Amino acid sequence: MSTLESPLHREHMALGASMTEFAGWQMPLRYESDVAEHTAVRTAAGLFDLSHMGELMVRGADAAAALDTALVGHMSRMGLWRAKYTMICAEDGGVIDDLVVYRRDWDHFMVVANAANRETVAAELTRRFEAAGLDAWIEDETLSIALIAVQGPASASITAGMCDLGAEDIHALRYYAAANVLLTGGIHAFVARTGYTGEDGFELFVPAERAAEVWRLALAHGEEAGLVPCGLASRDSLRLEAGMPLYGHELSHDTNPFEAGLGRIVSWGVDGGPDRGDFVGREALASIRDEGVAKTLVGLVGDGRRAARTGYAVTDEDDNQVGIVTSGMPSPTLGRQIAMAYVPVPLSEPGTMVGVDVRGRHEQMQVVALPFYKRDA
Repeated sequence: MSTLESPLHREHMALGASMTEFAGWQMPLRYESDVAEHTAVRTAAGLFDLSHMGELMVRGADAAAALDTALVGHMSRMGLWRAKYTMICAEDGGVIDDLVVYRRDWDHFMVVANAANRETVAAELTRRFEAAGLDAWIEDETLSIALIAVQGPASASITAGMCDLGAEDIHALRYYAAANVLLTGGIHAFVARTGYTGEDGFELFVPAERAAEVWRLALAHGEEAGLVPCGLASRDSLRLEAGMPLYGHELSHDTNPFEAGLGRIVSWGVDGGPDRGDFVGREALASIRDEGVAKTLVGLVGDGRRAARTGYAVTDEDDNQVGIVTSGMPSPTLGRQIAMAYVPVPLSEPGTMVGVDVRGRHEQMQVVALPFYKRDA
């Protein structure tokens, strides 16, 4: 299969980006400095191309009920122009993908899937809709949509400045809410106050053929505020500081929402709330909830010079391997080594000391609660 190029590929090349293959796409890894791009998002604003993410439209009279059956979240309870973080799980409770779902109309939802899982999610949703006999279908619009994110403390003023109509809606948006706006140049955009950096931010879904105009518009309006283009490297360090899981690292078929500390996103429709009926994985997830888990995701911090990287062994005080690092790197914001890892529940208490085998050398790290970084409200 050939590698896909973002609608913004020429923009990245013109800016001198270092490109990398990611989930079947050529995407910018960095432009100049990982740390500078990371710091810009924490202090001003960063501009990201996320066009590799999958946009799956769910339409039909039974769209809400179909998603209730297919996902662990209660999608029919969502209001218009709202977003929800959720997951699609297997019958045994393992995570197939984590998703953000937007309700664009009463019978129209947009499911944003991870790039590597887009086709799997589309096929699995279709299978589940058909098995339930519901009037709902999937339309994969990934290649016709560009997704551009403005993230950081200055993101609201930058995004509002890009609008001809709807600037006031940008400032008024709540977290995980969305609006339709008209950008300068007559470009229609669906804009959500969502992101993957731990900062305030906005994600703009725009027609792929207008993507370059939107990218340049953001750079122009953000220049005075300190906005810089950012690649996948800084996106990864930002999300790690914010304690946000990445599929293929913290989440996989071999993990479930409760092990990942995300059991709260599973909606049961009980305790006086509206009934939601059955959903795929409900029985297994209920058993996991009731019986508890053997391992859980934790944060680790250390003051050593060597970073705890993905796949490194976590050891107990007797030097026995008890877990594995899922993500790790030096934190630009905290100036310390940070990592996420799965460890046995008895070792998950904040303050517990563990070891990490860093290329044969024992590095001591302390268990901490996630996230490592949380912005001021």
